[in-house]
This record gives sequence, structure tokens and C-alpha cells, in this order.
Amino acid sequence: MSNSTQQDQRGNEQVGDRRTQQQIDASNWLPITADRKAKWYYSAFHNVTAVVGAGVLGLPYAMSQIGWVPGMIVLILSWLITFYSFWQLIELHEIVPGKRFDRYPELGQHCFGPKLGYWIVMPQQLIVQVASGIVYCVTGGKSLKKFFELLWPVWGDYRTTYFILFFICLQFGISQAPNFNSLKGVSLLAALMSIGYASIAFVASTIQGVNHRENVTYGIRSSTLAGQIFDLLNGCGTIAFAFAGHSVALEIQATIPSTPEKPSKHAMWKGVVVAYVVVAFCYLSVSLSGYWAYGSHVEDDVLISLDKPAWLIAAANFMVFIHVIGSYQIFSMPVFDQIEQYLVENRGFTPGLPLRIIARSLYVAAAGFVAMCIPFFGGLLGLFGGLVFASTSFFMPCIMWIVTQKPKTFSFHWIFSWISIVIGVLLAVLSPIGGARTIIMAAKTYKLFS
Repeated sequence: MSNSTQQDQRGNEQVGDRRTQQQIDASNWLPITADRKAKWYYSAFHNVTAVVGAGVLGLPYAMSQIGWVPGMIVLILSWLITFYSFWQLIELHEIVPGKRFDRYPELGQHCFGPKLGYWIVMPQQLIVQVASGIVYCVTGGKSLKKFFELLWPVWGDYRTTYFILFFICLQFGISQAPNFNSLKGVSLLAALMSIGYASIAFVASTIQGVNHRENVTYGIRSSTLAGQIFDLLNGCGTIAFAFAGHSVALEIQATIPSTPEKPSKHAMWKGVVVAYVVVAFCYLSVSLSGYWAYGSHVEDDVLISLDKPAWLIAAANFMVFIHVIGSYQIFSMPVFDQIEQYLVENRGFTPGLPLRIIARSLYVAAAGFVAMCIPFFGGLLGLFGGLVFASTSFFMPCIMWIVTQKPKTFSFHWIFSWISIVIGVLLAVLSPIGGARTIIMAAKTYKLFS
């Protein structure tokens, strides 16, 4: 057993650890808590991989739905709010001396009670992670198809479903990684890929804009009032989806060693600051250059709009494919943890490789099947982004902070938390409407498994 795990167990004993031996054994095997030897830079590239995902490619499309000024306001506000709420989660991870809230639902139980807290947080976190997996399957398949189309046009005749299926097959193997820290190499590669394709999208869009701006229009995408309203809602949801890393924040922090003298929050915060600097570069450069170059005709995945030079755009699409392989794993690992924890602690299954292979393979297959049925990238971002991503990233951390810390009325933390809560609730209520409409409109011309 590692020294960090022993330290965590001693801390739990100090506050009266009531866990059964079975639960302790499971904790030493489950993917979130099995290995607590992560470095601060692990959290940096885990968070880059989690946050800078499929969402960045949809930002120019969101700008075309909202417009220049509102789009920039929503994007910058989202960055500030989620950066702040990330800090709140990091601080709350060890808010009780000697105890660590390794999972989002555990923090919910502390804030709202054992039963209510679990059922408030767990379903939302689970939907975020499953939805992310579905969207990344779609993104990975479409990006791989675009890669082959650009280099070998004959591949364009193959259905997108086949490429999504190939992505899913890769995940069957990678999903057997035992824990978060065993993914550090995958996550580092994915983080580098995100910077790579964001840079290519920025440069290629800028060149396109310089050479071919005479036919570009910047009006709101839809021509009808109803369409503009729905597009506005979907665009806000798309931006919310781009800041989805909070649902795995506590789980990433759980992999970092912690002592009273050197709590995990310092290393985690250092990694998040680095990650959010990368986020700012990727999001602003891609959203501004993509919308500037293509205006209201930009695709829901900006790389689809790019076509020259073919080799460079092909490389960018392949980078996206590699990146979302890692992103899929970052968001799926907490799901694997929940499934395996339930089977071991509640159903009496024996921890081991057979359980891991069967449970994870069934999940990968189920998420992949849904992705092949509804590959509507833009609509999925808006629907899922507003439905639950706004909650886990925008207002749930703020509510937890107010409940546990009780900041003084009209203090900075009180004001900023309530602003975040109001904006987050509006996103959660309104954005899914626009996303659902986008899916319905796309479904009119879609053939199943095409």
C-alpha cells in the first residue's frame, strides 16, 4: 500500500472511520482511490483533456447563433464563473479535517445530507459523464472520417457509423486501464493534441478569413424570430458544454497525495491554473477566428468548414480523434468507479479483472450504440450543455460553498456565488430547448446508422 494511501486512512481514523473492511478493500481497488501518487502536472493535463474537448470546435457555431457581442460576453463570463467554481470545489475537497471527499456525490452528501445529497448530485454527474462519452464518440468518428476523406477521397463513401464504431472498439481496450493515474500518458498526449488542433484551427481560419472574406455574413444564423430564439438558447448551451471539467474535478484531486502540512488543494490548484490558461488560448483563438472567417455559415464543428490545405486540416482532424480518445477516458473513469463500487459494495461482487472487463465493456457498448443512433454534434452540445453541465460547472459548486462556508451577505464570495447560480439556472432551464430543436431539425434529413 502506498504511503499516501496510508496517510489518508490514518486521517480517516482520526475522525472515526465507520467503513467496513469490505469498503476499505474496495477503496484500495476502485479506480478513483486506488492510486494517490499523482503529481501536480498530472492534474494540469487531466484538466486540459477534460475541459478542452469537443466543445471548443463548436464555439464558432455558437457565435454564429448568438452574434459577436453576446457571444463574447457569454464566453468570457463562462470562463470567469467556471474558473471560480473550480476553485470552490478544490477548497471543498478537504473541508473536513482528516477527510477527503473523493467523489462529487460524497461532497453532495456532506452538504445536503446522506440521501438527499447523493440523489441531487449523482444523477447530474452521471448524465454529464455519459453525455460526454456519447458526444466524444460522435466527434471521434466524424473527425476520423474527415481525416480519411481529405487524404483519400474514396473513404468519403463509407458511413459515419463505421468510423464511430472504430472509435468505440478502441475504447474497449483502453477502458481496461485500472485507475486515473494509469491514464497519465494518454491524458498528456490528448492535452498536447488539443493545443495542436486549436492552433491549426486558429491559423487556418485566419488565413481563410484574410483570403476569402468578401462573401462572409455575420448576421444571426436563423432568419426567423423563433429560429433566432432557439439558436440563442442552443448557443448558450454549447458554450456551457465547453466548460464541463468540474464533474471530474474531485475525482482528479483524489489521485493527489495529501498531508496536513501539504494538502492536495495546492497541487490541484496549480494544475487548474495552467489548464485554464490553455483553455483561454484555445477558446478565444478558435471561436474568434472561426466565426470571423466563415460567419453565419460556419459548421457545428469548425474543422468541417476548413478544406485547404488538405494535409493540414487532415492532421487537425486526426489530432481531434486522438484527443477525444483521452477525453472519453477522463469522463468515463468516474462512471467505471460508480459501477464497480455499486457491484462490489452493494451486490457482493469480487473485485478483480473479470468484473472490470465485463462492467466497463457493457458501458462502452451502450454509450457507443446511442452515439451511432444520434450523431447530431451541435444539438447534443446544446441539449446536454444546458441540461446538466450548467449545474455541475456553474451553480452546484456555488450552492455547496454557500451551504458549508456561509459567506457574509454581500461579500465577494456571496455576490459572485449568487451571480453564478442565477446564470447557471437560466442556462439549465433554457438551453436544452434550443438543443432539442436542433436535434429535431437535423433528424428530418437523417437516416439511422448513416
